[in-house]
Amino acid sequence: MGREQWKKIWVGSAGNMVEWFDWFVYASFAVYFADSFFPKGNDTANLMNTMGIFAVGFFMRPVGGWLLGRIGDRRGRKAALTLTVSLMSASAILIAVAPTYAVAGYGGVAVLLLARMLQGLSVGGEYAASATYLTEASAPGRRGFASSFQYVSMTAGQLLGLGLQIVLQRSLSEDALHSWAWRIPFIVGALGAGIVFYLRRNMLETEVYAADEGAQADPERGTLKALLAHKREALLVIALTMGGTVAYYTYTTYLTKYLSGSAGMSKPTASLVSFCALFLFMCIQPLAGKLSDRIGRRPLLITFAIGSTLLTVPILTLLKHAGSFWPALGLSLLALLVVTGYTSINACVKAELFPTGVRALGVALPYAIANALFGGTAEYVALWFKDGGIESGYYWYVAGCAAVSLIVYLTMRETRTIDLHRVGAAPDATAAPVPGRTPVAD
Repeated sequence: MGREQWKKIWVGSAGNMVEWFDWFVYASFAVYFADSFFPKGNDTANLMNTMGIFAVGFFMRPVGGWLLGRIGDRRGRKAALTLTVSLMSASAILIAVAPTYAVAGYGGVAVLLLARMLQGLSVGGEYAASATYLTEASAPGRRGFASSFQYVSMTAGQLLGLGLQIVLQRSLSEDALHSWAWRIPFIVGALGAGIVFYLRRNMLETEVYAADEGAQADPERGTLKALLAHKREALLVIALTMGGTVAYYTYTTYLTKYLSGSAGMSKPTASLVSFCALFLFMCIQPLAGKLSDRIGRRPLLITFAIGSTLLTVPILTLLKHAGSFWPALGLSLLALLVVTGYTSINACVKAELFPTGVRALGVALPYAIANALFGGTAEYVALWFKDGGIESGYYWYVAGCAAVSLIVYLTMRETRTIDLHRVGAAPDATAAPVPGRTPVAD
């Protein structure tokens, strides 16, 4: 892979890293600032309220997916990527300066809610713009490898957030973290977004999008009407995302809270388990993406779904009783290894389903809807089961979502050989190959 190729991957994914740093630190630092925005009382209830606002951000993602997906298809991937990081910077600044309940009553909650809405808009567009850019910018036969860096960058953002949390936990008192130090990561996120904004202003447009220049004047380009012409593919994106997004958020953003709140580990130990597990998870993404370029996308997706369906209940049950660092780390790694079958390639699979003129919107809106319904509510559902005294019910919920996606993976068509330069309707991804017809190779 040449230097120019790596530059596109770096610029396309660097913003993704900052986006997910800000997204992740909200979830991971919620245990410290939940009491700052609500009256003192039930800690679990306050955390549920804070995570409810976290879920609101997910429900804004379909709006962001529609708006920024449309911009990405009509004005280019670069324009969408630049706008997403600008919105994320604004949201980070708002959270950093939000007044507490003691200062402004529920006014602080209103600021927090506005910031989460902006984050939802931003991430709703960032995922699709990044997935589309990385997939289109990759060399032929390397789309799986190149697009796997989306989750490398996402995980790197989480690691930076988690690493900062560990440093703050070990250098500051618990009182300081609860009173003011929780604002630090949001200030860092705003500064990082400013740097990425500068980088993206000079990024190159993808050759696939540039080659489609003649169709860019089409008034229906990037519209809902154009997307409805590919409604089967849009529904497929929702269904194949369902199991993956629930499992992903369970073992990433929720893991630290689960280990500290349910498994009885100290917050620093739980954070260290998550950090080590996520670091190794990040490292194996390109390997799995490269494997998919050789054997196809479906084998990895099917492996993930079978593993998640069968192993979720025993893994989460054992994690609750892990008791110490090493058993918890081993179980977390096993879970994330299974999830890699989805995370490493889901970006390119979705992008490969749609033609250029509706690719960004086709990835953004259905994916954002699935995340709003399943990913954004995962932690809230987990806490709801816990508050109701039936925490194990959540384990079965995660396994059930994976089982539904398994059915989709078993019936969908392989997308590895689809030609992204082809203008026109994408093939039916759920249909069996036509006898005598040879797929177009990269």
